[in-house]
Amino acid sequence: MQRTLIASAFIALASTAALAGPACNVPQTQWMKEGDFKAKLEQQGYQIKTFKVSKGQCYEIYGFDKAGKKVEIYFDPATAAVLEQK
Repeated sequence: MQRTLIASAFIALASTAALAGPACNVPQTQWMKEGDFKAKLEQQGYQIKTFKVSKGQCYEIYGFDKAGKKVEIYFDPATAAVLEQK
């Protein structure tokens, strides 16, 4: 039973880590302003429904790309580089 409990705990921790987005190690003084960042994405055709700072200190959006496909994207807050897209 103890092995089952340990295995369950390991799986739970591993799945939580898998759900977490990337980590951004950029000082906030170097981040693009949220308004400028959103404007840049909208110029690229994104429709932003939700914009937030992720737990890993990256910019994260939920919305639609220019083709109308639903997206969840993590960006580097200083360079606007795409770090992960789901």
